Amino acid sequence: MNADPAELQKFSELAHRWWDPESEFKPLHQINPLRLDWIDETVHLAGKQVIDVGCGGGILSESMAARGAHVTGIDLSDKALGVARLHLYESGQTVDYRHISAEDMARETPGQFDAVTCMEMLEHVPDPASTIRACTALVKPGGHVFFSTLNRNPKAYLMAVVGAEYVLKLLPKGTHDYAKFIKPSELSRYVRNAGLDVEELIGMRYNPFTQIYALGRDTDVNYLMRTRRNG
Repeated sequence: MNADPAELQKFSELAHRWWDPESEFKPLHQINPLRLDWIDETVHLAGKQVIDVGCGGGILSESMAARGAHVTGIDLSDKALGVARLHLYESGQTVDYRHISAEDMARETPGQFDAVTCMEMLEHVPDPASTIRACTALVKPGGHVFFSTLNRNPKAYLMAVVGAEYVLKLLPKGTHDYAKFIKPSELSRYVRNAGLDVEELIGMRYNPFTQIYALGRDTDVNYLMRTRRNG
């Protein structure tokens, strides 16, 4: 199974705090409107079949469902999925949450989705290329796959690890393993090898003074990639 037990344990222990916007997951709540709008601008979510790979507690999954998408969320953390399912009672949204890997889901339902999202996940799995191949298999020909992850360079280490975890304390210590960060050139190679075309590469930056995230050209730390299945 393409999963790191230590990573699963780490997020499972925090799962009960997933929907607290002032918790360790505050950054996810803050960036969600940006990534949601970015996805919706391309896919036009209403009425589409979408799968959220590595959905965690369901922040992105629920927001896409609120835009009218038919959303499936998959994850390997039972506790995170339990929190995600419980929150549906509060939000009134409908999401099909499943405890299954991307690879197994791809074998079960190949080519069934208009769009696939895989956000803030690739840097937490042992074999990101395997996850990307599974995402490609899940999407319909011509459909879009969206990724977001962290660049690997000294600036990213200082900002995402030292700054975010130790100085600003935006994230718990040990959230990220710098060795697992992925350069855009590496992600581009992975997606091309999987049969995807890169359509857009965009950065996400954080202003510690205004505490606001914004999309832009700077891909040195956080970045998002829009791809499309070419056949």
